[in-house]
Amino acid sequence: MKNQFKALLKKNPLIPLDGGLATELESRGHHLNSALWSAQLLLNNPEAIFDSHTAYLKAGARIITTASYQATIPGLIKSGLNYDEAVSIIKSSVDIACQARESFVKEAGSSQTLIAASIGPYGAYLADGSEYKGQYGLGIAELENFHRDRLAVLDASPADVLACETIPDITEAQALNNLLQKCDTPSWVCFSCKDALHLHDGTSIEAAAAIFKNNTKVMALGVNCTSPEYVSGLIKVLTQSHTEKAIIVYPNSGEDYCGDSKTWTTKSDSETRHSRFSKYAVQWAKQGAQIVGGCCRTGPADISSLADHARALSRPHN
Repeated sequence: MKNQFKALLKKNPLIPLDGGLATELESRGHHLNSALWSAQLLLNNPEAIFDSHTAYLKAGARIITTASYQATIPGLIKSGLNYDEAVSIIKSSVDIACQARESFVKEAGSSQTLIAASIGPYGAYLADGSEYKGQYGLGIAELENFHRDRLAVLDASPADVLACETIPDITEAQALNNLLQKCDTPSWVCFSCKDALHLHDGTSIEAAAAIFKNNTKVMALGVNCTSPEYVSGLIKVLTQSHTEKAIIVYPNSGEDYCGDSKTWTTKSDSETRHSRFSKYAVQWAKQGAQIVGGCCRTGPADISSLADHARALSRPHN
């Protein structure tokens, strides 16, 4: 099994993750209102993804996530590709991230940075906001069949960790647990939550975390694309659940998502949002979150302030 992720967890009290990839792409003028979301650019503008990865590396991220969240084999086939072409596009998401890392290391002489292969939920494939609802009406076997091929492609790639993200549903968590046990690459699993105690389908975060307790391939558990106001409570429950996993959190900005228009409703101006996120992130680290980043509507500025705090924690104290 690959051990870079385990080594990073062992050496660093706080690891900055990147922020929202799609958010950074949109800030650069790219329109992502399609069923493939940011994965659309894997087909027609991979340079834009490279540039966005680079922006997060320059901001201080120690882990960058690939543009494969919505790059599913069924979704890519529906867009007009055949099976082999879909697999090639998924592989390219890791290749682009690796190229960005290599270029950054060559330029900045940076320390170790890892690539997380993003694996979005079944709801992301539906492209209707179902990752914020769950309860798809599918069984464990059906969800295993949906995830199996993409997981196999990413497991065989150079990615350092498999990042299962925005999981809103207990059945999907069970399906992923079964599949991740058979992977060679270590993984993390992050849930999408409706409050400080529950996934969107109503399952308690404690029960969801317990599914992975004995899965040695899953090295971190946490939440993503969840409102920041709930994260402290969720960390508290995860800390008390005694899964022996690292805790990872990368919430959204706290804005509301509309699945029909695929847009976010802004609740605050950018400056206030960045300031609030920075304060929250420091609080989450103090509570025990070891990997901290951002999801939708967060950007390099948020990660930069977080990276400053991580560097301060890593300095030796006399």
